[in-house]
Amino acid sequence: MAAGRRSPPGPCCPPRVAVPSVHQSLPEMDFERGIWAAARDGDEPRVLELLERRGEPSQPDLAGYTALHYASRNGHLGVCRLLLQRGARCNARTPGGATPLHRASYCGHLPIARLLLAHGADPLATDGDGRTSLHKAAEQGHRELCALLLQHSPALAGVRDAKGRCPRDVAVPAVRDLLDT
Repeated sequence: MAAGRRSPPGPCCPPRVAVPSVHQSLPEMDFERGIWAAARDGDEPRVLELLERRGEPSQPDLAGYTALHYASRNGHLGVCRLLLQRGARCNARTPGGATPLHRASYCGHLPIARLLLAHGADPLATDGDGRTSLHKAAEQGHRELCALLLQHSPALAGVRDAKGRCPRDVAVPAVRDLLDT
């Protein structure tokens, strides 16, 4: 990306400005040149090129996020599909325990959540705070996503996080009725 050019903001992401390489650290340069930035930006041809050259779709970056985490958070269905076809682990965890399904659920990316579930994503997986993907979707008011997760795993409604809260307890009012058990 050219210096100073803004990328379009995603539903969860503020606009960002590319930093000229003279101001980047080596880890930042590695990230920008790697599969993680390509996945974050939805650059399918670049992701494919990097997979063909390096072949490891689930390699985490220095922060512990995989390309699938970035693509899931930013709503890039095609990149997610490509990564999963190439063997990306759909239940890969960050150091904080987040899975790609957590990321997609928080941002309300219903088609990506469907794709991840179809590839075996565990809806009962909890992050470091004990929160499931349903907690994430409910707190952001993603009604259709909450319904999908509950349809896939009704037991999610009763899972308590590290503070003892069920998804209904953290839900915005617009989705609470879905979570009544």
